[in-house]
Amino acid sequence: MTGIGTWDPAGYLRYAGERTRPFTDLLARVDAADPRVVVDLGCGEGTLTASLAGRWPGARVTGVDSSPEMLAAAAARVVPGRVEFTLGDVRDWQPRERVDVLVTNAVLHWVPGHADLLVRWAGQLAPGGWVAVQVPGNFRAPSHVLLAELCRSPRWAPVLAEVAPAADAVLDPAGYLEVLAGEGLAVEAWETTYLHALAGTDPVLGWVRSTALRPVLARLGEEDTAELTAEYAAALRRAYPPRADGTTLLPFRRVFAVGQAPGTSR
Repeated sequence: MTGIGTWDPAGYLRYAGERTRPFTDLLARVDAADPRVVVDLGCGEGTLTASLAGRWPGARVTGVDSSPEMLAAAAARVVPGRVEFTLGDVRDWQPRERVDVLVTNAVLHWVPGHADLLVRWAGQLAPGGWVAVQVPGNFRAPSHVLLAELCRSPRWAPVLAEVAPAADAVLDPAGYLEVLAGEGLAVEAWETTYLHALAGTDPVLGWVRSTALRPVLARLGEEDTAELTAEYAAALRRAYPPRADGTTLLPFRRVFAVGQAPGTSR
């Protein structure tokens, strides 16, 4: 994850099951047999990073994240000589050696112009190495459109216009395919819309509080946070009404791309 304010590991993990599914679906398309160097860029609190060591027992797995809070949580998952975590921004990261599997899951939407990063990372793969990318693709969904409208409204624009969610934060699958194929990789790209049945009071607000809403609230004091949150919550309740069983459906589009470099993997 990139450095935009303070991350809350507990809040992010509130919907750990729903957030794990895209990672699992992404890695299912990576057919690396016996990689030695595996890197997870934007590793968060490290649970999913550690799972990579279970899949590839012969690999040395490194998680990179810019959040000290997330890395403090990840420390419990360190395995000396097998799984390590390091502080760093994905925009500046450079590998010590060629990478066999490079994973970046739900990170690049925080990085404007990240196609250039993908070009650089493709050039850092070992022969036969893999890059696997997953980004949320819901920036035109009501959850994000409503937040962007609030941020750009006369009441909030002077403080929040710069952090309003951008509709073009990510590419579509064809865009990622073109970027990676342009670097000589064999690419598979796709999208999936997951339907999450969320329980509790204002569950969509709870979902976005630890993601899209986080950089917005970082700009506000306590009273303004309460005012904006109340207004946003009311709009979300109208856009995502509860079902008869009390749960609320949140359709969530995800965009995926997996590419393999030419050559024989080591």
